[in-house]
Formats: sequence, structure tokens, C-alpha cells
Amino acid sequence: MDFWTGLLTSILQTAISPTTAAFVLAAIGLNVHFGFTGLMNMGQAGFMLVGAYGFGVSVSFFGLGFWAAILVAIICAVIFALILGIPTLKLRGDYLAIVTIAAAEILRMIVRMAMLQDVTGGPTGLHGSTYRHVFSALSPLPEGKTTILGLTYNNTGTDDWWTRIVAWALVALFILVTWALMRSPWGRVLKGIREDEDAVRSLGKSSYAYKLQALILGGVMGAFGGIVMALPSAMQPDSMGRPATFNIWMIMLLGGAATIFGPLLGTLIFFSVRLVLTGLAGNFIPASVLNVQQTEQLAWVLIGLSLMLLVVFRPQGILGNKKELSFNV
Repeated sequence: MDFWTGLLTSILQTAISPTTAAFVLAAIGLNVHFGFTGLMNMGQAGFMLVGAYGFGVSVSFFGLGFWAAILVAIICAVIFALILGIPTLKLRGDYLAIVTIAAAEILRMIVRMAMLQDVTGGPTGLHGSTYRHVFSALSPLPEGKTTILGLTYNNTGTDDWWTRIVAWALVALFILVTWALMRSPWGRVLKGIREDEDAVRSLGKSSYAYKLQALILGGVMGAFGGIVMALPSAMQPDSMGRPATFNIWMIMLLGGAATIFGPLLGTLIFFSVRLVLTGLAGNFIPASVLNVQQTEQLAWVLIGLSLMLLVVFRPQGILGNKKELSFNV
């Protein structure tokens, strides 16, 4: 009984964690790119990285305040989207995917350079104590700890309620923004580009301009995901590399591309299933058969198999509409 209680508690902790919220934000941005516009962006982690480091370096190295650092992070995401999008958005399908994943990897390797150790922290990254204080200073919560639903955290500080409140408020805001935009004429043009770009151009619309706007919007959302991911403890470039992008894609496909709540549901299921698989294997399989590291690897194997089955038997995801996503089936 204690095992199941602990497992449920761990699932709840994971469900409301800032890291989970960060992946929701990044998946919402990727959903704007791929689900609604049809852009094969395989470098969403790059937008997370520019957002996180744009914010962290602005505070730790240049001494800027919170709002100025947020503005810098947004500007960095926009510039990255322009540099990435202007020469590449005329490419289609797998060609765009190759370019975007390469650009994200180039960016990660630049941040990891030892010669930038004093600015970016190099391979070890930046510790949260160098930039987190400007965020904590905005907290209206009283000092001390608070218990909600059996979970106790500091009100403000490291691993706190304040970060969770802001992170999930951003999730709610971006879900609302996405819902409103995709119901607008602008959103309908994006869906038209996804379905038949030539037909949109024949109506006098610049598909190139719309795709660039979508890339910028989704990239800014990903940048906020990077900031939220870095706020609890630290930012490290390798945590926002290829595996992060693949996990975001898995989350989006699981919940359902071109849906409003798909990224949220996909993220919650993704992290919860991984936690359940690891917990069950660690509790019921002897350590002589599977150690902790092997248990983690087994969980990833099972998640990969589940994704393969999902793509084969339900390519639209849990919430997706197969008719709307017929272009991808």
C-alpha cells in the first residue's frame, strides 16, 4: 500500500512540476509549427536554449532585471527564428527537418564552448543562483512552506510554489492564445498552408510570410519553455539537445497534433507513464535482474514501442482528428 501511495504522490509531483510545464510550453510551440502549419521543425530544443540562455546571461553577466531579461530572451528567440526561417522556409518536409536539427545542434555546441565559460558557463551551464533571484524577488507569497494536496514546498525559493504557479499560468495563457489564434482568419490561413500551400498562394496570400510568423510565434513559446525549465535549479546546454526535441515530438504526437489540449495531455501522460514504468520495474523486478540504470532504459524502450504502435494504429494521437491530419497519415 505504501508503494502505491508513494507512486501516486510521485505522479502528482511530476504532473505539477516546472519541468513538465516547460515541456508543455515547448510542445505548444511545436504544435503551432507542425500541427497547424505543417513545418517539420526538428530543432525546437534550440528555441528553448536561446530563451533560457538569453534570460540567464542577461541577468548573470549583464546584470539586467527580470523584465529586461525576459525581453532579451524573446528577442533572441525571434532572431533565431529569422536566421533559421528566412533561408529555409522554402524547403519542404525532410529537408527543413535536417536544417532545423542541425541549427539547434550548432547553437548548443556554441553555448558549450570553453571560450565562453565566463558568459554561458560552458559545458556545465549556469547555476540558478546567478539568475533566479530576479524572479524570486517578484513573488507575492509569504515566507515559509505551504502544503497543498499533500505536497509541501517552499513558497518562494528553489523548488517552490511560486515557480509552479507562474509556469502553469504561462501554460494556461499560451493554450488560450493558441485557441484564439487558430480560430481567427490568421489561423485558418496556417491550416490552409498545411493542407495545400499552392492553393493558399493562388488566393494571394504569402505562405512564406505566414510560415515565418508561425515559426516566430512557436519559437517564442519554446523560449518560455526553456526559461521555465531553467528556473528551478540550473540551465545546462545538453538538457536542451536532440533528446529534448525528440521528447517534445513524442509528446505532441501522443496528445494529438493540431489540437489545443494535445500538448498538455501528451506531456502529462508521457511523464506519468515513464514514472509508473520505472516505479513498477524498480519495485517488482529484482536488482539482480535489472538495476536502476537498466530500469530507466527499459522504460524508454517501452515508451518507444508505444509511440510506434500509436503512429501505426492511431496516427492522429489521443485527441487528434484523423480527417484533419490526413496530410500526415
